[in-house]
Amino acid sequence: QVQLVESGGGSVQAGGSLRLSCAASGYTYSIFCVAWFRQAPGKEREGVATIYTGDPIADYADSVKGRFTISQDNGKNTLYLQMNGLKPEDTAMYYCAARPSQYAGNCLIPNIRNYWGQGTQVTVSS
Repeated sequence: QVQLVESGGGSVQAGGSLRLSCAASGYTYSIFCVAWFRQAPGKEREGVATIYTGDPIADYADSVKGRFTISQDNGKNTLYLQMNGLKPEDTAMYYCAARPSQYAGNCLIPNIRNYWGQGTQVTVSS
């Protein structure tokens, strides 16, 4: 089991920045990938950014490329999402996710096998 706890959400004006954090605990050595997802009201959950274990190159949704940066501090078991140039359309609940090592595939696609955090709200006003 892996437990994930997000923090860092809030309200900002368009063009502003936020950094989300996700603290992981439990069997964190058995992970295939970690990722950030978001879900706006009435919309499906979508992958924002992901890092695959052992791969230094992150993958991003087209809508956030060049604005968001995913990173992790393995010593602290913490995942981050630096969000710059925020837009009103970035408003959503943001979730941290981790996929167990036995389930491969595209980690920007939600998977029922993922471990999920409780989410942190990001609101961007125009």
